[in-house]
Amino acid sequence: NEVICNHSPLPSEEIAELKVGDVVKIDLGCHIDGYIAVAAHTLVVSETADNPPESVEDDLGNVAVAAYNAMLVAANAIRAGATNTDVTKVVERVAKNYGVNPIATVRMHQMKRYVIDGVKEVALKDPTPEDIEEGEEPVPECTFEQAEVYAIDVAMTTGDGKVRPAALRTTVYKRNVEANYRLKMKASRYVLTEVDKKFPTLPFTLRHFDDERQAKMGITECVNHGLVMPYPSLIEKGDVQVAHFKCTVLLLPSGTNKVTGLPLPSYFKTEKEPDEETSQILKEIAEKEAKKAKKKAAKKKKKGKK
Repeated sequence: NEVICNHSPLPSEEIAELKVGDVVKIDLGCHIDGYIAVAAHTLVVSETADNPPESVEDDLGNVAVAAYNAMLVAANAIRAGATNTDVTKVVERVAKNYGVNPIATVRMHQMKRYVIDGVKEVALKDPTPEDIEEGEEPVPECTFEQAEVYAIDVAMTTGDGKVRPAALRTTVYKRNVEANYRLKMKASRYVLTEVDKKFPTLPFTLRHFDDERQAKMGITECVNHGLVMPYPSLIEKGDVQVAHFKCTVLLLPSGTNKVTGLPLPSYFKTEKEPDEETSQILKEIAEKEAKKAKKKAAKKKKKGKK
């Protein structure tokens, strides 16, 4: 519901069960030999998998459509020769049209082998002078190049877009490969040894450890000495709606290719129409996807006749 990201509870923790109507954000990634793909999706809990809701609250439908469309047009805007400021403007335009706000702290990142958050970033919105005064840093301008990979990460809210740390246990961390320290506690040394062996560069959760008690005890000293970086759970105010979508794109010689991500659930609807420019881009994307699906079906049919 109000939780935006990084919430990965431990098996031993007592948490409220999901109930019908709850809004769930699923954020995951995987890698093969260090080459990473990520995705995120928002959905509403239903009675059964075969019986999804027919509709949702207007505010939720509107923010979900806005976030999803922003992800699609942002993916379309990331191409060789374009800049990150071009993409930020696209996202801001979509958000303004639907009357919602991007989550200020969410960033799109370049991904490299074993690197999930590369140097090149894309902000969902330009920080205001007030945001900068409160500690938010502007994203340096960069230009996209062929053969790069990006995580197109979009989260939007009906609130002000300024998230807060949740009163939930932090369980997601990432190794800081530039830091070293001789740890004193046995539990801390156990944690660091496991991290260096299994998760030397990519994020991990304490659920991955065989000894949960040792992991909870040892992680604190690792954090205190900068050996690992915490990813705290972030929340919005309880009376607002939040939607989060993410996909992975490859910048190929033939153009930008979206390789992860699911279709928007049909129960997310809004009476608001996209602006003219966004509408044209979405139409072109839909035509391209339909052509690709038709080609794939024809290829599959031809293969089945052999």
